[in-house]
Amino acid sequence: MNFCWTTLNVNDLEESLEFYQEIVGLKIARKFAAGPDREIAFLGDGQTKVELVDDKNREPVNIGEDISLGFEVDSVSEKIDFIKENGIAIHSGPFEPNPNIKFFFIQDPNGLKIQFVENID
Repeated sequence: MNFCWTTLNVNDLEESLEFYQEIVGLKIARKFAAGPDREIAFLGDGQTKVELVDDKNREPVNIGEDISLGFEVDSVSEKIDFIKENGIAIHSGPFEPNPNIKFFFIQDPNGLKIQFVENID
């Protein structure tokens, strides 16, 4: 069995696409209309994707703080500099719970926590 994607309902597809492309670094794999007032986009190069769903007929999205998506980066300090240059607040961290890992969190436009992690060999 393969894990295919994580679905995120979003308030504004274009704002979320800009965030996930420019800040996280994901590429659009496909984007399409899924009926009236509903658009879907899949992002990512690998097997597992992030699916963004914008449905104008649903209540505003409120994700909360109990879930996060994690993305590996080459350097936490370089990513923090990039995040700050783009005017995005650091939610929490950076943390270094042991000598082999560093990470920090920001929030996407819908309040979802995004974790950037550096695995140190």
